[in-house]
Amino acid sequence: MGFGGISMAGRSRLMRSEAARGWAMISPPAIYALLLLAVPLATIVWLSFISQTGVITYDYTPTLQHYRNAITDPLYQSVMARSIMVSLSVTFATVVLAFPVAYFVSFHVPASRKSRWLFLITIPFWTSYLIRMSLWQVILGYSGAINSGLIALGLIEEPLQIINYNVGAMILSLAHAYAPFAILPIFVALEKIDRSLLEASTDLGEGKVMTFLRVTLPLAMPGVMAAILIVFIPTIGDFVTPKLIGGPSNAMIANWVYANFFDLTNRPQGAALAIVAMALAAGISMLFILANRIFVKGPR
Repeated sequence: MGFGGISMAGRSRLMRSEAARGWAMISPPAIYALLLLAVPLATIVWLSFISQTGVITYDYTPTLQHYRNAITDPLYQSVMARSIMVSLSVTFATVVLAFPVAYFVSFHVPASRKSRWLFLITIPFWTSYLIRMSLWQVILGYSGAINSGLIALGLIEEPLQIINYNVGAMILSLAHAYAPFAILPIFVALEKIDRSLLEASTDLGEGKVMTFLRVTLPLAMPGVMAAILIVFIPTIGDFVTPKLIGGPSNAMIANWVYANFFDLTNRPQGAALAIVAMALAAGISMLFILANRIFVKGPR
């Protein structure tokens, strides 16, 4: 007899049956993820190592030329640098502006009203991302709301041309679009903080500023890190905003991936650009995570 009156053979059958039920439960989502994520990604990787000889014809001889072009071509280098700069700027602006909002809702809004505030924060999700970017184009346009308002007030005589089709306009539009994605994870992290820790810090003689820096902020860093990754990773590959707000001279990497796939009929080069962009995003994200560990735990 085994432990608890169950023989070893019985326990083995029980474990096998539980494992079978576990595999049965995870198989559908695993197959779904494999088909819709892994297979397309593997196809893009494979495509980046071959050459296109015609509209629908390929040379399947493996080559690294597309990666060399993506890394050494000055045009692609400038596009990559612009994409990273815009994404980092949007991430910084969004998180810095989102933290006070999340802090206010968590610490200063009564519990009975927090759901109402969260409801208001999620209102931008009610409209399509494309519609929101189109509205920013209307607001910042040559004949848009800002220029029309300034002319009506007599502050300018001619419409300003510097508020649209530039990097600053892209950063403003993207920061607005991704603000809820940053506010919500920071709010969740702040809500999990034990308020007694803040009281203990005050009782030990720490002021509000030092309590925030030494207690609140470190404990909120998981939410801040989640906000950083949630904002940074999508914005580095954003396609719509550079096209509508940035203009042709401020295209980002996603626009060139699209151009290679559909306009230049060079799908392998577009695939290589996509892989390089993903690698850059993954590398910078790992740097963020490493910096967060050092900040929270301190250097060893």
